Amino acid sequence: MPVFYERRQLVTPGDLLAENDYVPGENTHKENGKIYATRVGLVNYEDKRVYVVALKSFYEPMVGDTVIGKVIEVTLGGWIVDIRAPYVAMLRASDALERPFKPQKDDLPALFDVGDLLIAKIVAYDRTRDPLLTVLERGMGKITRGQMMEITPTKIPRVIGKQGSMVSMIKQETGCLITIGQNGRILISGKSPEDERLAVMAIRKIEQEAHTTGLTDRVTEMLKKEKGNKEVKEENVTEKTGKTD
Repeated sequence: MPVFYERRQLVTPGDLLAENDYVPGENTHKENGKIYATRVGLVNYEDKRVYVVALKSFYEPMVGDTVIGKVIEVTLGGWIVDIRAPYVAMLRASDALERPFKPQKDDLPALFDVGDLLIAKIVAYDRTRDPLLTVLERGMGKITRGQMMEITPTKIPRVIGKQGSMVSMIKQETGCLITIGQNGRILISGKSPEDERLAVMAIRKIEQEAHTTGLTDRVTEMLKKEKGNKEVKEENVTEKTGKTD
């Protein structure tokens, strides 16, 4: 039952990854008992499943995903939303209002207009129609504050970490609220621009080094160092001005 690459090793389309009892996962296919890569990325193994984490790819919608979308059109019955996928998503008025939709009375642009950013959930999707969204769950709806950033969607699991360990650490070290969209958009809201800057810096580091081991320790060390430098600068300013709390 051999495998031909180490975990997180770079592979290209056509590379033989494993054979015999292994099961093909994302970005792989099986032929004559052998599993091959179909995308450029990092190979990984979970029990008998073999899959490749693509280094760069678009977002593939899945029912149940939380996404951060941008309104690109207001229609008679709802909104068309860009979710960074090959297909736009639809948010129907009935999935945004907590009461029956009245086309003659309800002013949809007053609720969400072109350019607005939304936190939403995919409630339906198949190959025959575009994804459908809802914003009726807690914490969802129009974004009114915070800093938005985008990363490669396939790096989102690395930002989250095992059982949420990575993002929890970033929240603790920066004091920021972080909302992660599975489509690669991340909303960061901190008490100060400096706190948000630290969170962005950490996530960018994760995106760049997602294929490496020991990343959590390095990100933690970087944040503590940056926070230490900030405290030293503040102390120096206080000494020069002679101001104390």
